[in-house]
Amino acid sequence: MLRVHFSELDLARLRMAVRPDALWETVLSFHRLRENRAETVYGKWRSEARNRLNGEARLLAPLIPSRGYFPDFLTPAEGVIGCDAAMSALRAISGERLHSELAGLPAARTLPGWIRDLAQGERRSLDRLISTLRAYHQAAVAPYWPHIQARIEADRVARGRALLDGGADGLLGSLPPTMRWRAPVLEVDYPVDRDLWLRGRGLLLLPSFFCRGTPVTFRNPDLTPVLVYPVEHARRGLIPRPEQRPAVTSGAGAGAGSGSGSAQTLGKLVGQTRSAVLLEVGGGCTTSELARRVGVSLASASQHASVLREAGLVHTLRQGSAVLHTLTPLGAALLRGGAPGERVFGVPAALPPVAASGRGPSGRG
Repeated sequence: MLRVHFSELDLARLRMAVRPDALWETVLSFHRLRENRAETVYGKWRSEARNRLNGEARLLAPLIPSRGYFPDFLTPAEGVIGCDAAMSALRAISGERLHSELAGLPAARTLPGWIRDLAQGERRSLDRLISTLRAYHQAAVAPYWPHIQARIEADRVARGRALLDGGADGLLGSLPPTMRWRAPVLEVDYPVDRDLWLRGRGLLLLPSFFCRGTPVTFRNPDLTPVLVYPVEHARRGLIPRPEQRPAVTSGAGAGAGSGSGSAQTLGKLVGQTRSAVLLEVGGGCTTSELARRVGVSLASASQHASVLREAGLVHTLRQGSAVLHTLTPLGAALLRGGAPGERVFGVPAALPPVAASGRGPSGRG
């Protein structure tokens, strides 16, 4: 078990990541890639990703074991800004840190030659690592980014509502069952027994699409504290094929908004009631709230939301006895008349914007 110890100052500095982390999703997806279980969650994605890879998995395997520790430097804080920013941060890592963290790998003495050179600070080997990570990300993660983003944004909205209703205690108490808030300690299911003392630094909560089962954190307790935890997935097929949705690329962007012109056009496309449903979903609402806002019955609101969900415009997340609906990036783009390929990053969440600083953890050690 991992015990995360909070002070009053830490509770005041509790925050949510503003968006998915490109390298956390990349590294954790590599764990999912090597699983062989038959499933509806990652099964189709795994098959498609494997077909697009070209040797990247073989090169990354020694750095990212199937279980346990992987180097903290693989998930720099800049991952929440995007893949390019994360790669630039990797390029700036010191040789001393490379050597120290690579020495912690269980097979450090039998690592391939290029990784041993990397541990000695050899820059060509670092370039090779960056190139390999980028190629893997483009093949296995980037094509599915809008779907990843929608799942994570839905979780952010749910946490935001918990924060507004109950403050920091409400937010921590709303986390998945693998985490239990027993003030002033957050107990986390974890493969080893350890304590994480926040020491006034606060905690960055980072929902992750590819995290499965137990949350993850850094091995090095001196790094900015971050806790990566799994989002809830739909029971049916997880990730649609990339060609099934118009392209909406990852990146920071404005929230959903619509002028009267785009709203009228949307009404012609999907009908006035369904258009109103999409507009009212906004930063998230339950089915009963949606019915009240639009002025339709509960059954009608549920049916409209279901149709919009099947079209990839709305994501639905069950929170206890309630069902919470949020816009997907595609739904947000449609509302404001965005063209396919426009840089869109979701809609305003219930949480206020927070700084994009903070590092992702590695559930290792």
